[in-house]
Amino acid sequence: MKYSVSEITAIIRDRRTIYPKDHSDREVLRDVVERVLSNGTWAPNHGMTQPWRFKVFTSEARHRLARFMGEEYTRITPPEKFLPRKYENLTQRPLQSSVVVALGMARDPKGKISELEEQLAMACAVQNMHLTCTAYGLGGFWGTGAVVTGEGMRKFLGMAEGDRCLGLFYMGYPAIEWPKGYRKPLPDVTEWFDQ
Repeated sequence: MKYSVSEITAIIRDRRTIYPKDHSDREVLRDVVERVLSNGTWAPNHGMTQPWRFKVFTSEARHRLARFMGEEYTRITPPEKFLPRKYENLTQRPLQSSVVVALGMARDPKGKISELEEQLAMACAVQNMHLTCTAYGLGGFWGTGAVVTGEGMRKFLGMAEGDRCLGLFYMGYPAIEWPKGYRKPLPDVTEWFDQ
């Protein structure tokens, strides 16, 4: 097999988090979403458990998700820690993106694969999704936190006991210029051993 290393390197280096507030109103078509999710399923996963369970919210369903997130934040947050700005972010983000994907993780029913390994597989799936979004010129944002990863969200999504939601992945066409990126030089983060 031969692939262009320069092209895959460019996609990896161009991948950016683009927040929902910076997404345009342009609709992401279903076949594009399906390709993004399908590429997510090609992530490595120990024992071939394939833990990903995607719940896709578009159109009016985003309003239902936004309402739930506001109610859940209010329910789990003590009054003295309630932040109106956080509430607003939680309830507005689903409405600012064309597509919101709940990242469900189904546990191995045999219990032979650890939860950590399943979480790592899900993270690899999200990276595949992010890279595919980049190739399409789509902005992506992986949002986490107690509201979207807690028991209330698991029940809202109709997931089985023991399964988890590992966050929401927001997709939309950017309304901003594609952001620049930076990483530390490789020697700053690498130590070689040859003996």
